[in-house]
Amino acid sequence: MSTNKDTAGKEDNEVSVCANCGKGEEESDKLKACTACKMVKYCNRECQIAHRPQHKKKCRKRAAELHDIELFKQPPQLGDCPICFLRLPALETGRRYKTCCGKVICCGCIRAPVYDDQGNEVDNEKCPFCRTPTPDIEEMTELERKRVEAGDPTAIYNLGCDYRLGERGFIKDYAKALELYHRAAELGYAGAYTNIGYAYDYGQGVEVDKKKAKHYYELAAMKGDLMARYNLGVDDLAGNINRAIKHFMIAIRGGDTDSLDTIKKMYTQGYATKDDYMKALQAYQVYLGEIKSEQRDKAAAFDEEYRYYESGV
Repeated sequence: MSTNKDTAGKEDNEVSVCANCGKGEEESDKLKACTACKMVKYCNRECQIAHRPQHKKKCRKRAAELHDIELFKQPPQLGDCPICFLRLPALETGRRYKTCCGKVICCGCIRAPVYDDQGNEVDNEKCPFCRTPTPDIEEMTELERKRVEAGDPTAIYNLGCDYRLGERGFIKDYAKALELYHRAAELGYAGAYTNIGYAYDYGQGVEVDKKKAKHYYELAAMKGDLMARYNLGVDDLAGNINRAIKHFMIAIRGGDTDSLDTIKKMYTQGYATKDDYMKALQAYQVYLGEIKSEQRDKAAAFDEEYRYYESGV
């Protein structure tokens, strides 16, 4: 097959001709773009294979560029507390998942006092969102089972953790844990991708595969998981400082103090600039401004288990 001289060298998705044979849509079936780079089109699989030798270098380069565009986008945040409507803290002690209603509620609203009809403060023994009484262990297990059956990604993820760690009466089963993590990930739970990556990183229920581990860490990071984003930054420290800093900055905007501490160390050791460190500090201050409240401060002062940000950062 000969390449059309008018389109030779033009690898532009706007050119509606086959990159190999030069046929346009009027001469062939509907053209399909290269799924990796999106730069060229082909009328069929045979043309794509024939054109591969001269296209593969540019294809790989553009595919890598497109991948990085997606990878370094600012990912979605955790969302807001459904009661006070403030941004949820990144620190796990700053929020609670309620099995009764499937809501994630901030520490301030969890700890906020409840009043009876006469205005007297009473013990908070009910979910602050759905007002379900606090369940005992057996009731909690049954609630979790119902949430899993209903397709709640957080409940499915938590059950996966029970199997991975062999906790709360569950026998350790890596294969079952991975099955549940995949279900939770498909339903949008970012941390599930991180745990799948961890399984491939350390051979928990699967053969060790560093390439697959990185793939799942990247999926988790793009969906907003801070641990995965931090791990990617650490991996890049040995070979690409600028890339590592980009990862850390994204994580800091999400509230990750490990990334902030790492940029601070890089600055003191000469691997990051003063401007890098100042931008990191400013990003973290913006995050604090979005999560701080008097009610959350009172909860944190009442008990360390309600701490919602790292002090002294």
